[in-house]
Amino acid sequence: MRQLPEADRDALRIAQDPQFPRWLEQITDTGGCAHPIHLSGSTTTLDEVTGEILHHYDTRTEPGERLLVRCRNRRATVCPTCSRLHAGDTFHLVRAGLLGGKNVPITVRKRPRLFITLTAPSFGPVHRAGDRCRPRRDGGTCEHTRPVGCGDVHDQDSPVVGQPLCPDCYDYVSHVLWHAYASKLWDRFVIDVRRRLASSVGLVQSRFSQYARLSFARVAEYQKRAAVHVHAVVRLDGPAGPDDEPPAWGAPELLIDAVCASARRVLVRTSHSRAVGELALRWGVQVDARPLGANDDGPDDDAVAAYVAKYVTKGASETGAGIDHRVTTWDGIESAPVNEHVRTLMRTCWRLGGLPEYAPLRLRAWAHTLGYRGHILTKSRAYSTTYAALRADRAAHRNDGAEPGEVTVAEANWRYAGSGHTPGAAQFAAGIAEDLSRNREFAREAVNEQGRCE
Repeated sequence: MRQLPEADRDALRIAQDPQFPRWLEQITDTGGCAHPIHLSGSTTTLDEVTGEILHHYDTRTEPGERLLVRCRNRRATVCPTCSRLHAGDTFHLVRAGLLGGKNVPITVRKRPRLFITLTAPSFGPVHRAGDRCRPRRDGGTCEHTRPVGCGDVHDQDSPVVGQPLCPDCYDYVSHVLWHAYASKLWDRFVIDVRRRLASSVGLVQSRFSQYARLSFARVAEYQKRAAVHVHAVVRLDGPAGPDDEPPAWGAPELLIDAVCASARRVLVRTSHSRAVGELALRWGVQVDARPLGANDDGPDDDAVAAYVAKYVTKGASETGAGIDHRVTTWDGIESAPVNEHVRTLMRTCWRLGGLPEYAPLRLRAWAHTLGYRGHILTKSRAYSTTYAALRADRAAHRNDGAEPGEVTVAEANWRYAGSGHTPGAAQFAAGIAEDLSRNREFAREAVNEQGRCE
């Protein structure tokens, strides 16, 4: 008789466990998380006034004496369920800074606001999609005897798009170091925008914060050439932030001028290296700044929030730039499922990371992201709400069982006990996640149908 696959045998084992219904309930509570965290321990809720025990929970009564909680990974390639939740939080975080809500006043929608894009500079010619990948009129070859252009017209999804025309001419060192310093370059850019706004209206630069505040949320995105570019929502507030109206001189046109000028001007110098020298790193020449105005002149606010939310859930493997986990050896780079261009960038990270002058950059630790060390999404403090606040609101919505007006205190003792699923458990989790997704889709269609009938 043919033996069942390991995953099916494991699924049968789990289903025959007397505590299977409770285990299934835990999986459902995580939304079918693909890589849950296992915790062991207990929590006790007390009445702060009387000391009476209101609720006690201990994992010793749970299957395997463990509680499963969401992994909260933002990458859809790692956990589609948690990435969907993260995308929803990101959408509301960005949207609140554009239109108000989540303790942000709705007056922010009338403020000077921009959607800007800053790109990386050129590190060498690459294949492009459409009719842009054509040779120069004079043709010719580079010093490595390779053609300086390409006569083919590539589709957007062609695997050669973004690859160097000549890998030997391509400046991989500058590419990696630009990634490593990109967050610092953004910080310099924001500071310079403030200074230019102040100078343009006759203010002393150091007193800008007394008249206005620049708030932003930015997301980093990898281009086809595996170089990061930045999309950002920028808003001008009064000195107290979103609750304060900006000064009368604040206008989108003034903000656009400051953004474009600062993008051309700011630079960051790398640490001096005997092998590399000192590099001056700047933004690329392509800068886009569009107003998000109340008169519908610019991109739609919801569309901007949805775009940012969609991008933060993409894994590195989806963008074709790097991988979703760290590499700890040279062999890990050589075996990574990436194209040769990306592999060369990872190798460059590893080699530069071995130089003492670049030790603070920890390039080997960030080889899987091609040297980029920043968060995918960052925001200024006063832009809008926070992920923590959104999670707290969601937890409060689920109701912690306390009576109205009851003052409680919790004593918790938790320990990490592992993560992930066995092969059979992964099958159950995937089925639950699919069912929940289908239910959401049915509910969405029902709402849309009701709207059409009305």
